[in-house]
Amino acid sequence: MNKNRVVLASFCILASAVVFSACRDKQSTGLEYARNMYDPLAYNYDQPNRNFANGQTAQVPPAHTAPVGFIEEDTYPNNKEGYEAAGASLVNKLQATEENLKQGQHLYMVMCGPCHGEKGDGQGHLVKIEKFSGVPSFHDPEKASSRGGLMKDLTAGKIYHTIKYGLNMMGSYASQLTPDERWKVVLYVQELQKAK
Repeated sequence: MNKNRVVLASFCILASAVVFSACRDKQSTGLEYARNMYDPLAYNYDQPNRNFANGQTAQVPPAHTAPVGFIEEDTYPNNKEGYEAAGASLVNKLQATEENLKQGQHLYMVMCGPCHGEKGDGQGHLVKIEKFSGVPSFHDPEKASSRGGLMKDLTAGKIYHTIKYGLNMMGSYASQLTPDERWKVVLYVQELQKAK
């Protein structure tokens, strides 16, 4: 018998065996490659986990830790004294370049615009839909901050402190914006303060 015929016959027998073995169980998908790609070995964050005392996979980070990229340079507390101290000494290290202002505008529109409005007039779409009042305008010559002073005169440090910790109905954006992103928003808010 010719060698080629032996190889061809062996291949046909092997292929037939694979086809018939795959048809045995209607529920089976046959052989699987890299099964751990379908069933991951790691726990999902919302899965119970026996490895921790509280039985949860998602754990609270240790005290005094921060995610990568969230290195805080300031240590001003979240109170009136911290707000005033930040206003007096915090200075924006970013330059008001076109790129920084553009990124600041984008972040402002996403994070702040729904309440403060596109023009910083306190008339964002959430204010109009929900009909709640008290959202400050950044350039109104008569609009005062709830902590005192006119909104149009707020310093970069006071704006940064408010973005980081929030105030009144405004929540904190410390976990959503990195320090550099907060400073870019401050740059854009200062541009809005100059309007009108």
